[in-house]
Amino acid sequence: MRVPFLLLLLSLAGVGIALLVPGLSDLLLLAGPMAIASLILLWKARRSGRDADRKAAARWVVIDGSNVMHWADGTPRLEPLRDVIAELERRGFTPGVVFDANAGHLLQGRYQHDRALGRSLGLPTDRIMVVDKGMPADPMILTAARDMGGRVVTNDRYRDWAAQFPEVQERGFLIRGGYRAGQLWLDLDGTS
Repeated sequence: MRVPFLLLLLSLAGVGIALLVPGLSDLLLLAGPMAIASLILLWKARRSGRDADRKAAARWVVIDGSNVMHWADGTPRLEPLRDVIAELERRGFTPGVVFDANAGHLLQGRYQHDRALGRSLGLPTDRIMVVDKGMPADPMILTAARDMGGRVVTNDRYRDWAAQFPEVQERGFLIRGGYRAGQLWLDLDGTS
């Protein structure tokens, strides 16, 4: 962001000199467009810096959708997912959800893709994934969490994946949860 700012200062100085010093008005032909271009560069640098700061500040959590949708009473439903998403967002996390391919069948009696499930949960499509039929969701969940430096909300222990993803054995990586007396609980500290 320093370079666009320095270019802006130099070009504004050139505009000032072109307007104030007689005989240097041709400098305005160079300094004027340079000032406009540096303003555009400065604006873009600022905007991308804010986007990068927002992404860096995001505290990612990947929700095992096919696990969490059974939390309320063992019946697959969207309400537990909505509750978990709302609670995570309330606590400053950025949740994403990964589902097995059969999630739509369990929830609605038919296949549902990322967009449909995202709409149902109020999440953008880039934070929802339905894995392809025949593919296990577990490695996708764990890879997404690893790639984003996040954690996983699930009651699954991922023992079959511990060799490939040793972080599943680290305290706090897996966030357990459920309902007690009708109230959602999440073990965000990794103490239960």
